[in-house]
Amino acid sequence: MPVPEKEIETTRERLIYYSSASGNTHRFITKLNRRAARIPMRRTEPDLVAETDYVLLVPTYGGTKGERSILPQILNFLREPQNRKYLRGVMGAGNSNFGAQYNIAARKIAAKLDVPLLYTFEIMGTEEDVARVNEGLDEFWTHLSLNPQ
Repeated sequence: MPVPEKEIETTRERLIYYSSASGNTHRFITKLNRRAARIPMRRTEPDLVAETDYVLLVPTYGGTKGERSILPQILNFLREPQNRKYLRGVMGAGNSNFGAQYNIAARKIAAKLDVPLLYTFEIMGTEEDVARVNEGLDEFWTHLSLNPQ
């Protein structure tokens, strides 16, 4: 019996994020009131492929010295060449209790893929974080549209 091809969902959203079952990152995205696409949590869900420039928002998870700070779902998403091609910036949600590992996932991704780290915030963010991110994203996309790569 042939193996079915992987199901793929494409997105034109300008924000792509990962949120676990805790939903903290999802709640922050909801407060932004912007269109966004969520990286699938389960292998049974269709893979997500970006079709336009986007900013990635990722939480940081534990692990000694940050070695498991980026979840496999996020790594799988970034293995897709098209998803790396359209990535323009990264934001991170973290927990300051992680000390030096605070928001390390976003920092690692930004460094590895040579894109700017745009903003970091604590857990699910404050109203001030929401306002700053919305203002920053507006400025970021305006700057990119005026200075295409």
